[in-house]
Amino acid sequence: MTLKTLTFHRSGDGAAAQFSSAPPLSLYVHLPWCVRKCPYCDFNSHAAAGPVPENDYIDALLRDLEADLPRVWGRPVVSVFIGGGTPSLFDPTSIDRMLSELRARLSLLGGAEITMEANPGTLDTARLKGFADAGVNRLSLGVQSFDDGALKALGRIHDGAAARQAVEVALNSGFERVNIDLMYGLPGQDVARALADLDAALALDPGHVSWYQLTVEPNTVFYSARPGLPTPEALADIEAAGLERLAGAGYRRYEVSAHARLGQECRHNVNYWQFGDYLGIGAGAHGKLTSAEGILRLAKYRQPQAYMTHATAGDAAAEQRWVAPSERAFEFLLNALRLTDGFTWRQFAERTGLSPIAIRPRLEAAAGQGLIALDAEGARATTRGFELLDSVLEPFLPDTALA
Repeated sequence: MTLKTLTFHRSGDGAAAQFSSAPPLSLYVHLPWCVRKCPYCDFNSHAAAGPVPENDYIDALLRDLEADLPRVWGRPVVSVFIGGGTPSLFDPTSIDRMLSELRARLSLLGGAEITMEANPGTLDTARLKGFADAGVNRLSLGVQSFDDGALKALGRIHDGAAARQAVEVALNSGFERVNIDLMYGLPGQDVARALADLDAALALDPGHVSWYQLTVEPNTVFYSARPGLPTPEALADIEAAGLERLAGAGYRRYEVSAHARLGQECRHNVNYWQFGDYLGIGAGAHGKLTSAEGILRLAKYRQPQAYMTHATAGDAAAEQRWVAPSERAFEFLLNALRLTDGFTWRQFAERTGLSPIAIRPRLEAAAGQGLIALDAEGARATTRGFELLDSVLEPFLPDTALA
C-alpha cells in the first residue's frame, strides 16, 4: 500500500518526518491462559483456574479487531501469530472459528504464514491435526529442553519423551513449518548437557530452531529465588559450541536467537525485526501502526477479564502513544540489528520517515570499533557487534539521539 508522501510535525516531536509507503502489516493474537505459570516466565500469561472461556474470549478478540480496523482499511495482512500463554489449550474448533472470523474481517494474503505457539504437554495427534485443518501452517513448539531434570527445574508440564513425540507428530500433521523453541544456560547446565539438548532437537530435523539463553526477569519466581545458573564464562562456551553445532547441521543464523533451513525463517517475526507494522489483539497485546500521521503504538488491557469487558465495549486499548522522531532511530535499530543481514538505507528511511544521514556518523564510529559493517546498501552487526549489541545501540537512545 502506498501512502501519499507528506511531511508532518507533531507538537513535541522535535523534528519533521516523512513517510512514502506503509510497511507490511501482520496480526498478533494473544491467548493468555496456560496450565500453570513457569518460574522464569514474565509474559502476560495466567494459569487457568478452571475452564477457559474460549467463546467469550474470541468474541472479545473480534470486537477488539473491529475497533482497530479503521486504522488499517485496505492493507493486506502478510502473517498471523497466535501467541500466549498456551494457545494450544484452546480447542481446535475454537481456533478454526477464530481464524475464519479473522479472514472475514481482514484481507489475508494467499499463502500468509499463520503461526501458533503450542506446549507439548497439551498436544495429541487429533489436536495437532485439528489445528492444521483450521489453517495453522506454522507450529512453534515450546520444548525448552529435552532433559527431564531441566524441564522439572523450569516448571514445565511435559517431559523429554512428550517433547519428542509432539515434534514428530507435528512434522507429520500437515504443518508447512515446525519450530522448536529451546533454551540454554539452564540451572546446572554445562556445555555437554546443552549440546545434548541441541542434538536432540536437530535429530528431529525441524525447519527452524529458536535457541536462546534463559534470563532471569523481575516479577518471576526465579527472580526472588534465583537458581544456580552457569557462569558468564560457561555461557560463552555453551553459546560458541551451540552456534557451531547449528551451523554444521545446516541451520543459518538469521537473527540473534533464530536459526533456520533455507526458506524456513519465521516471516512474522522478520516483519517485527524489519520494523514492519502489526495489529495486536488480545489481553496485553501490543500494536504498531504507521500512517500519514506518524507511528502509533497501542497496548491492550492486560488482565483477561478486564480485557474482555473493555474489548466487548469497543475500548480495548489501555494505552496509545505516538512515537516521536527522536525515538524512531533507536526503535528501528533495536530490531533491525538483530538480523544478521541488517538493514538497507532505504528500509530505514521508509520505516522511520527519517534520513539515513542522521545515523551514519554513529554507525561509522561503531564500524571503527569492528561492531558494524557498512556499505553503499546498508548496515549490519558484525559477529562481535552481535555480542555487544547494547554498546552499539547506546548512542541511539532517545535522550542522546536525534535532536
